[in-house]
Amino acid sequence: MSRNPIDLSLYLVLDPDLCGGVEGMVRTARAAAENGATVVQLRAPGWKKKTWLEAGRALKAALAPFKVPLIVNDQIDVALAIDADGVHIGQDDLPVAETRRLIGPGRLLGVSVSDFAELASVPAEGVDYIGIGPIFPTGTKPDAGAATGVAGFAALAAATTLPTVAIGGIKPGHCADLFAAGAGGVAVVSAICGQPDPGLATAAIAAEIARLKA
Repeated sequence: MSRNPIDLSLYLVLDPDLCGGVEGMVRTARAAAENGATVVQLRAPGWKKKTWLEAGRALKAALAPFKVPLIVNDQIDVALAIDADGVHIGQDDLPVAETRRLIGPGRLLGVSVSDFAELASVPAEGVDYIGIGPIFPTGTKPDAGAATGVAGFAALAAATTLPTVAIGGIKPGHCADLFAAGAGGVAVVSAICGQPDPGLATAAIAAEIARLKA
C-alpha cells in the first residue's frame, strides 16, 4: 500500500479548553487554516460522541475552503461519520491493521510513538506518518510520557522511513532545531490555541517554517 500524501509542516492540534469549546475551536481552526496551518486535528478527551460529531462537522465545513485535512484523534466512528480526512491513534487504541481496515485505504492514518519499542511496533504498511513525542514537557496532555528532547526526537526520526511530526510542548523557537533534526513538521497546541490572535500566531510560525524549508 502506498502512503497517502500529507504536508505535516504546521500541524494544529485543537484543545477545547484553550480554544473555548466548539465555537472557539472552529474559529481557531479557520484562522489557522487561513494563515498557514497544513493539518488540523480534533482532540477532545472526555467529550460525549454527540459533541465530537457537532465539532467534527463544523470543523470539516470550516476547513473545506482551504483544503486543509481534518484528522480525528482516536475516535474512528466519529471520523467515519463526518467523513474526516484521517485518524490519529495512540499506543492504547486499536492496532494499525484493524484501524486501516475500518477507515479504508484513502484516509490518512497517523500513529503516536514515544520510544524505540513503540516505533518498532508500527508496521511498515498502512501508516502515513508518525507523531513523535512529547519532545518537551506539556500541560495539554497530562498522561504524556517522559520528554524525548530534540536529540531523542532526532534518533527516533532517523530510525524510520515514515514522515514524522514532532509534538509536545513545542513553541515557535523550537522549530529550527526540530526541522534540523529531521522533522517533517511540528504539531502545536498552546502556541496557537492559547494565543490572543490564533491567526497571527499561526502566520508567524508558518513564516518561520517557510524560512527554514527555503
